[in-house]
Amino acid sequence: MMPASHDQSPSLAVNGGPGRAGAFGRWLGMASLLAGLVLTVPPVTVPAPAMAAASRVSSQVERVARGQYLFDAAGCFGCHTDEVHGGQRLAGGRALDTPFGTFYPPNITPDPIYGIGNWSNAAFIRALRHGVRADGSSLFPAFPYTSYTLMDDGDILDLKAYLMTQKPVAQPNRPHELKDPFGWRVLMPAWNLMYLEVGPLDTNPHQSAQWNRGQYLVRALGHCGECHTRRDWAGGLDQRQMLAGNPGGNGGAGAPNLTPEVETGLGKWSEADLLLLLEIGLKPDGDVVGGSMAEVVRNTTSMLTLADRKAMVAYLRSLPPMVFPHVEPHR
Repeated sequence: MMPASHDQSPSLAVNGGPGRAGAFGRWLGMASLLAGLVLTVPPVTVPAPAMAAASRVSSQVERVARGQYLFDAAGCFGCHTDEVHGGQRLAGGRALDTPFGTFYPPNITPDPIYGIGNWSNAAFIRALRHGVRADGSSLFPAFPYTSYTLMDDGDILDLKAYLMTQKPVAQPNRPHELKDPFGWRVLMPAWNLMYLEVGPLDTNPHQSAQWNRGQYLVRALGHCGECHTRRDWAGGLDQRQMLAGNPGGNGGAGAPNLTPEVETGLGKWSEADLLLLLEIGLKPDGDVVGGSMAEVVRNTTSMLTLADRKAMVAYLRSLPPMVFPHVEPHR
């Protein structure tokens, strides 16, 4: 007959004897009980509608964030806010003097009566793509739909999503004060046939992603050609001189040549020179931009990412050089 002490298993004996063995047994039993309880508790599930709603909220937040960036890139604040007279944000009313008379940009807050609060997505796209208001009447090209038409639908709707988060302002729109016949909306469909090339902008497969992004920023969102391109007697852009300068731009002070022509354009400017101008408005000679371009830098180009500013520079430097002697050469 073997001694009782030999009834212990070798592992328990090593761990300190029968007292420790009893504790281990009790621990093992408790663990088994807890495991059983866990297995019998039904899993917590989130209802599909709740998950879909959370996904929609996340998607909407992202859309609004993208829309804010597009809002800055498109320069909406400057035209639609009368800062000089203390006007409310995006409530319109700022006077834009042109050779055709004075335009007063409209209220683009989500106010349902005086703003765009009741505009459908389709109506908003039609305004930017075709220059037609929600009521079916024509917009005037002082609103640069001739450039915004090049935006893609997703960006247009992201921009609208952001605008709908802004404070509604119940401010009536001020009528334009235009010379005849430039204030006759009935003529605008014919004008559009002559001058509007409906978008969106096509990607050039022979160019880099950076170049295509730059083209989109310059031609569509930034609508640079609206100021930096000469217009004819009817206000249409001279496509043969796109971005080669406009003596009537910049509030009548003249908008310079943006092509890389050496004498009257940007041919002597380095990439670093152009990037610095877009970021803080500083020119190579130490002077700073003024007039409406100062607003563009403050409200638009300085708000862009470095990558987007580099894309704009890459696109501008790729343009064919064009001489426009009516614009003061860059120094």
